[in-house]
Amino acid sequence: MKVYYIDTFGFPLSEGHTFPIQKYYLLRERIAREELVAEEDFCVPHAATDEELAYAHDPDYINRVQQGLLTAQEIRRIGLPWSAGLVERARRSCGATIEACEAAIREHVAVHLAGGTHHAFRNHGEGYCLFNDSAVASRVMQARGVAERILVIDCDVHRGNGTASILADDPAIFTFSIHGRKNFPFDDEKSNLDIALDDNAGDDTYLRELERGLGHALLVSKPDLAIYLAGADPYATDRFGRLNLTKGGLARRDDLVFDSCLEERIPIAVTMAGGYAQKVEDTVDIHFQTVKRALDCQKEWIRRDGWKTKNYAPGALT
Repeated sequence: MKVYYIDTFGFPLSEGHTFPIQKYYLLRERIAREELVAEEDFCVPHAATDEELAYAHDPDYINRVQQGLLTAQEIRRIGLPWSAGLVERARRSCGATIEACEAAIREHVAVHLAGGTHHAFRNHGEGYCLFNDSAVASRVMQARGVAERILVIDCDVHRGNGTASILADDPAIFTFSIHGRKNFPFDDEKSNLDIALDDNAGDDTYLRELERGLGHALLVSKPDLAIYLAGADPYATDRFGRLNLTKGGLARRDDLVFDSCLEERIPIAVTMAGGYAQKVEDTVDIHFQTVKRALDCQKEWIRRDGWKTKNYAPGALT
């Protein structure tokens, strides 16, 4: 299973900043230490080009980001200080999700150890999100003829407002977000399907609503490809979470998503999205179990069907 990583592309942060940049290296290091995937399956992605980014973002915004011309207000909205390193990392993140989508079409399942930057809009960023990797990758897959109908399954604890906005007018891309009702963001953007849960919903309520939402989303969207934002932030001790899920509940969430896609033979590209637990090790645990279940899903798919996938069009992938 291909695993894409971008933690080697760093950027400066002030001491005590709430963005958990260390989790990305710790996650990759744990996957390697436990030999979950072969060394050659760890991949450094390309940096998304201006052309690729422009499938989802305004060219003027892309240029201003690249040149460091964002206003102080725009930078505050993003929540991360501008630097050339931040821009490179954001481009690599989009490149990683593009490549994970292509790998999923070829090999059923692939994982990006970052990504899920679902608060980035066409012409601005917010909530630690500079470019929207799910929207960029979806549009690139369509443009290349790799996948036409795409389902975005957003299980980050925060509503995927940027993704919903960018993809609102595309009937071939279905956006599904399950999130906290009283949590950031507080705008009126609407996904194709939003399920908002009250604080302290817990495992049983969350899983029941997720199963209901997945069933509807899969039935309506009939996708060629799914992009799964496997946020760790619904966890009970997450600083920004509030939904009070356990690690066991989040593992069952992953199983539900992977099993649903497997039964319908839908290739799935996974991104990690948010995770801000009081102990970074808890976030890493949750992300690690997601990667492990992604690998189990791929193995089961191969056991049932081999490598052949109904969505692969020879010559469509580079």
